[in-house]
Amino acid sequence: MGEKEVKVQKEQKDFDILNKMKNLPGGLVIIPLVIAVIIATFAPQAFQIGGYVTALFYEGNSCMMGFFLIVCGSMINIKQVGMPLYKGVVMTGSKFLLGVILGLLVGKICGPDGFLGITPFVMIAAITNSNGSLYISLSSQFGNATDTGAISILSLNDGPFFTLVALGATGLASIPFKSLIATIIPLLIGFIWGNLDKGFRDACKSAQPIVTFFMTISIGAKTDISTIVKAGASGIVLGLISAATAVIFFFIINILLPKKERNAMGAAVGTTALNSAMTPAAVAEADPSMAQYTSMATAQCATASIITLFLCPFITAAFDKYMQKKQKGIYSPEGWAHDKVAAKAE
Repeated sequence: MGEKEVKVQKEQKDFDILNKMKNLPGGLVIIPLVIAVIIATFAPQAFQIGGYVTALFYEGNSCMMGFFLIVCGSMINIKQVGMPLYKGVVMTGSKFLLGVILGLLVGKICGPDGFLGITPFVMIAAITNSNGSLYISLSSQFGNATDTGAISILSLNDGPFFTLVALGATGLASIPFKSLIATIIPLLIGFIWGNLDKGFRDACKSAQPIVTFFMTISIGAKTDISTIVKAGASGIVLGLISAATAVIFFFIINILLPKKERNAMGAAVGTTALNSAMTPAAVAEADPSMAQYTSMATAQCATASIITLFLCPFITAAFDKYMQKKQKGIYSPEGWAHDKVAAKAE
């Protein structure tokens, strides 16, 4: 390599935009969402010039969602068995059931419009979904290998499938059976291919941020800036509700686990994932009557994901300290001695 080429390479600057967005909490959803909403508000005709621009940035949500589901399916590792499998089933099942219960309560008490603009299907979308990346990060500090392995099952709640199942089962929306099949087929394609081909799984993992970015633009292209502002308060409330479920999950999941496997990781599923912001559009695709809620619901889920991203680590850490004190008091020799002294005093 000549001296001139070396000089040119040194002068080239890598702005590392993608990684900077990934490092910003919610960046891969919030940034493209805000960009698209601003364009849609002040220059909506920019998305309507036709050709590839309109096909990708305005009408591309369904196609991108299908690709996104393939990516999600590829992350589910069939090799995880035993306790990781059991933990994954317990966590995923708990998330699903609580999301359905809360959604039904909102629908029963407040009707289809919900409360504070939080509709029943948004409640289900936010609660049944969890932030897998944050869970894995927390498991390295507060869990063990079986907790980390549980992500292979917990990953099933990525995307809209469980939300569609819940809405169809509860009657909160009219979800045709064909729509459920159409949702699970891309998941199965990704699941089968990802387990047969590690290279494909790795490629999907690298592609996920890019797919998320452009899919969010196609969602935001149909959203007015006033929707984002209106979603502020309701999105925060939704996030606080989702974060509060960490307490419920901590106790429920530990009750269902063997004593030696109990830790603070139950609280780590009390989150709403960034990709939940994609779910409202998928629900509207299956049931057009829900389209009127899509814009607000997208912004609410995106806001809720940020709230839980910040709060969940603190809640999990607090429960970890609680577990350490409890185990020291009950299982340590000091704890036994204390119990004997207390028994004699009585």
